Amino acid sequence: MVAPSGLGSQSTSRSRRGVDPAAWWAFAPVLALVPVWLISLVPLWWLIDRFVPVAYPSVASAHLALSVVLFWRPVQRHVLSRLLQVRAPTPEETTRLEAAWTPVERAHGHVQDRFVFAISDEDGLNAFACGGHLLVISSRAVSELDTEELAGVLAHELAHHLGSHTVALTIAQWMSVPVLALAHLGWWLRTVAEAATATFTRRGSIVETLGHVAVAVLRTGSWILVAGVRVAQTVGHVAGRGAEFAADRRVAEMGLGRSLSQALRRVGDHGARPRSRWERLTASHPPARTRAARLDALHRRRVVAGSSPPRR
Repeated sequence: MVAPSGLGSQSTSRSRRGVDPAAWWAFAPVLALVPVWLISLVPLWWLIDRFVPVAYPSVASAHLALSVVLFWRPVQRHVLSRLLQVRAPTPEETTRLEAAWTPVERAHGHVQDRFVFAISDEDGLNAFACGGHLLVISSRAVSELDTEELAGVLAHELAHHLGSHTVALTIAQWMSVPVLALAHLGWWLRTVAEAATATFTRRGSIVETLGHVAVAVLRTGSWILVAGVRVAQTVGHVAGRGAEFAADRRVAEMGLGRSLSQALRRVGDHGARPRSRWERLTASHPPARTRAARLDALHRRRVVAGSSPPRR
């Protein structure tokens, strides 16, 4: 991972972190994830309890408390980045990102924390903020967006950090780890049970029946765990729309609204539009063109306010 040069040298009141209302709404998916998360910790608690007697609430509390380490920059570089399957930028990508970050610093003032650039190799114009310092940008966005558009995108992701929108997201990702691990274990055991049932039992035997029951239980358990994660993700998409608009407003206040608007219009031109009402409702982001139109309106208000003579 690469930290933008020059960050952290100074601090202004505009660049300090805060907690806006959208950050509280972002905890909705965390609450939705709690039931399957508690279930997923039962095997871990049982295993630990065999060696060191410990109460289940202590194990759950300890696991949740460990999510704090994901906000530590070195852990984000080496652990969270692997969980997210992102990489450090190449020298060429670093040059482009540094060039785009310069106007962000100039518009917003020097940022108190040192942030870290990371690259996602997904096939899309995308970016997201995570942890306490990660700014993840898709390789396609870095290569296709011009410097001005990329500056708007980076300013938007910075706004998520400054508004504390990433706190709940990071906690939810941490809680999802044991859930998905147990689900994968269930799928593997189901495959083993299916093979054993087919190989070592006779048709119509009691052992075969028990084998089918075990397969059904494992399949159902894995499905419940994965469904819980997907429900939490859907809740997060719906709740996160407010965070997107809040971050856009902060970018407009920085004077980079037009830059972000141009990037969003390009995303709108390349991306597939949701076809059904349900797809529009549960999309992870509001429509790019809607956000671009709002940003243009905010920019016009800013221009008018700046050109109006002061009231006496």
